[in-house]
Parts: sequence; structure tokens; C-alpha cells
Amino acid sequence: MMWVDILLVAQSFGQMVESFDKQLLLSVNGSDSLFLDRVVRTLTHGATWIPLYLSLFYLVLNNNSTVRKVLYVVGAAALCYLLAGAVDDGIVKPTVARWRPTHDPEIGLLVDIVDGYRGGKYGFFSAHAANTFSIAILFSWIVRSRLLSATLVIWSLVNCWTRLYLGVHYPGDILVGLTWGFLVACGVYYLYYRLTRDMDFGRKLSSTQSTVTGYHRIDCNIPVSVFTFTLLFALLKACLI
Repeated sequence: MMWVDILLVAQSFGQMVESFDKQLLLSVNGSDSLFLDRVVRTLTHGATWIPLYLSLFYLVLNNNSTVRKVLYVVGAAALCYLLAGAVDDGIVKPTVARWRPTHDPEIGLLVDIVDGYRGGKYGFFSAHAANTFSIAILFSWIVRSRLLSATLVIWSLVNCWTRLYLGVHYPGDILVGLTWGFLVACGVYYLYYRLTRDMDFGRKLSSTQSTVTGYHRIDCNIPVSVFTFTLLFALLKACLI
């Protein structure tokens, strides 16, 4: 009897959480601004962030003296992407089969749709959140630049916000995606550290010139600048369309 009561309480709590999740989504989804709609559609598109990915690759390439060291970092980033996003899209979403808000029979008609974009049928959990946050955390630990770390976390959160704005994910999808991305980054960095701990990554530069892991601070500013210019590009594009 006790287990039945526990199950009933758990079911009731789950329904409350789901109801809150849906109400919270509707409170932050969409707006009456066509300008903001255009900005979000640009920022949520994966191709928009290619320059940022290239700037991170340049950072790795310019601050590791051997091909082996570069491959370790690139391999770690690729593993994050595989575990964070591919596992989600290939296994979790079709298994859990939780409707995206835009397809949800209960609130689908209440969701503000932007430019007809609805995404796939299932949205648990957010691959955007998991992918971007895993990369942000991984590079934060590998590079150890506070400015770069803050920039990459903001970049991840911007991507999360666009998914809520477009109504293609519930806040719960985002939260689980961020959590999974963090756990993936922890596991991948641990593996990376174990494989590279005996390698000399350091540089004989002052603390004002490089991070504790030997990355030039001036090079760390490049992805920060690219992120800033990408935001400006999205705003300018929205003005011109």
C-alpha cells in the first residue's frame, strides 16, 4: 500500500512539473516583434556559428605545438558533440517521445510559431543546449581563460533562449540538455586529462601573457570577438531583411 501511495504522489508531482513547464514556456515563447523573430531565426541556425567554431579551431591550432596535441583537443570536442547531441537525437528523443511544444496536442495551438518553423516531432531533451554547453565547459577547462569561458557559456545560453523563443523546447528540455552537456564535458575532460597529463602543454610565458594551460590570452580574445561580431551580424541582418 505504501508503494502505491508513493507512486501516486510521484505521478501527481510529475503532472505538476509538466504543467508548470508548459506554462513557463508559454510565458517566454515568441513576441510581437518581427525584428526579434528575425534575430532569433539567425542565431538558432547552426551555420551562423561556423565562424565561432573556426576561431576555436584556430585557437587550438595556434597554441599546441604538435599535431598530436591538436588532435587530442579536436577529438575531445568531437566526442562531446557525439555524446551530447548524437545520443540525444538518435536514442533519447525517439525513446522518450515527448512532443515538442509546437507539436503538442495540448498547447500546440497556443505556441507562437515563427516563420512556420516547428522542428521535429520530439524535443526531449534539447540537443542545442547539450551540444553548446558541453563545448563551452570543455574549452573552459582546457583553455582556462575566464573571458573565453564566460563568452562560451553566454553563447550556449543564447542558443537555449532561441529554442524557448521559437517554442521548439520546454524549459525542462533545456535544463536536462544543459545538465547532460555538463556531465558529458566532465567525462570527456577527465579522459582528455588522463591521456595528456604527462604531455608538456605549458609555455614559458608570464601569467599576463598566457593562461595556466599555456594558451595565449591574446588568442583567447579571438573567439570572444567573433561571438560579438556574430551577434552584431544577426542584428544587422534583421534590420536589412
